[in-house]
Amino acid sequence: MIRKHSITLHGHRTSLSLEDAFWSELKSIADARHISIAALIAEIDDARETESNLSSALRIHVLNWLKAR
Repeated sequence: MIRKHSITLHGHRTSLSLEDAFWSELKSIADARHISIAALIAEIDDARETESNLSSALRIHVLNWLKAR
């Protein structure tokens, strides 16, 4: 199921739509790295291509993290 999540990113409120499974994995990645989910999302946002949207960048990050394990 896709859910909307509201976060503060670089001092601005924004929302993103993400499946529960991806949100859960993002939390696991943040926990494994000992950072907040907001910090993880900010890192991913800073590194993403300008043409891509944030939700897609988050999904790709999760996929790459899981493939690297």
